[in-house]
Amino acid sequence: MKEATPQDLVGLTMASVVNEGNDRLVFKAADGRQFAFFHDSDCCEIVQIESVAGDLADLVGEPLLLAEESTNRDSHPPGYKSESESEWEPESYTWTFYKFATRKGYVDVRWLGESSGYYSESVDFAEETAAS
Repeated sequence: MKEATPQDLVGLTMASVVNEGNDRLVFKAADGRQFAFFHDSDCCEIVQIESVAGDLADLVGEPLLLAEESTNRDSHPPGYKSESESEWEPESYTWTFYKFATRKGYVDVRWLGESSGYYSESVDFAEETAAS
């Protein structure tokens, strides 16, 4: 795997975009390259996709015009209750938002990272190689 940024997707045409469970989002470019959003979990943390607004199919077959990331740490909506079935109660939250667009439409992907406060809550992004 090779570290990448969402901006590396701009200008590429996707052959497919697949949400693999709620912990991995894979972009397969028409040129054969593959990129993945994911998180390698550790103890006392969860990082997963909370929602996808828009149709991932809108990101296929047209060059990506926009790929942006923004985060909001240590904040959650009023009344938010963790759906985590873990033995620990989250003390720290990180919301990570990704905005993608082609001429066909926009897609917003919202990730939520929860932890005891001592572990990473970030989303990783990498270009996967044939050996990955």
